[in-house]
Amino acid sequence: MPGTLILIPTVGELNVLKPRLSGLTDVDIQLVGFGPVASAARTSFLIAAKQPERIVLAGIAGAFTRELAPGHATIFEHVAMYGIGAGTGDAFRNAGELGWAHWTETVADQAPIRIGDAISLCQSEDDSLPAPQLLTVCAAAATQKDVRDRIARFPNAIAEDMEGFSVAIAAAMAGVPLMIVRGISNIAGDRDKSRWRIVDALNAAADVVLEKLK
Repeated sequence: MPGTLILIPTVGELNVLKPRLSGLTDVDIQLVGFGPVASAARTSFLIAAKQPERIVLAGIAGAFTRELAPGHATIFEHVAMYGIGAGTGDAFRNAGELGWAHWTETVADQAPIRIGDAISLCQSEDDSLPAPQLLTVCAAAATQKDVRDRIARFPNAIAEDMEGFSVAIAAAMAGVPLMIVRGISNIAGDRDKSRWRIVDALNAAADVVLEKLK
């Protein structure tokens, strides 16, 4: 069984990342699928099949702030979910605003386990400081209004992806530690791919993973 399961969402990302990461020892590199549905299902399957000691999710993301420059990468220790709830546009309300949890489990003689719209991947954290979040979405932002709508719901969100929360909830249910590394390919809301830096972002993500796992 691998010590580390490295999950990559798409074939395009895999084609850049796998050659960079294949020299690592005790790792298994797998596709996890595009979007929140496939990635949740695939992560659960791979955890059951592989029994990893830890998981690394690596790929690209779109930044909400220009302080996250395209072509660079960062580790996200907090992830949240946008897009599951009720309504659309200005009337949209996330699950937590409706009083719903994504998962609730009652264990005998223990406090109920509840997973809401946000998951911390940290072993410990300073609650006095705002925690920058990676926001997982069902559809990428197409306009700056989309970005503003998302930040209005999650003021600490600084970038968006489409798999982080899904992998995190599967890992949390299984009790497997997770690290999320995302290379910033573009500014969220900018759909002109001529301005995107996908390969640079993926190579930056590979550099971070190699540094952490070497």
